[in-house]
Amino acid sequence: MAAPLTRHPMDPDPAPSTKARAVFALGLVGFLTGAFVGGVIPATIALLLARQTARDAFAAKGYLLGSAWIRRGRRLAWAGIVLAITALVVASIAGLLHLASTPAGPDFAPGTD
Repeated sequence: MAAPLTRHPMDPDPAPSTKARAVFALGLVGFLTGAFVGGVIPATIALLLARQTARDAFAAKGYLLGSAWIRRGRRLAWAGIVLAITALVVASIAGLLHLASTPAGPDFAPGTD
C-alpha cells in the first residue's frame, strides 16, 4: 500500500500568479481591439509577459499556479494579432480598389479638344 502524499512543512503554499491574470487580461484586450489595429500593442505586451511568466512558473517548480491563464492569454493575443493583420489587408485591398476605380487624368466636358 502506498503512503499518502504529504507535504513537507517547509514547502510553500501554492499561490496564484498575478502575472498570469495580467497576460490573460492583456490578451483579451488585444483580441477585442484587434480588428481596430490598436490591439497589436496589448497583444504584443501579453506575449512578452507570457514568456516571462511561464519562466517564473517553471522556476517555481509547481508552487506558482496559473498556466491555464497563460495559455488562454497567449491564444487571445495571437488571435488579436491575426485580426489586426486581417484588418490591414482588407483596408489595403479596399484602398487599392478605390484607387483603381477613379478615372486617370483630367475629366473634360464632351466635345472639348
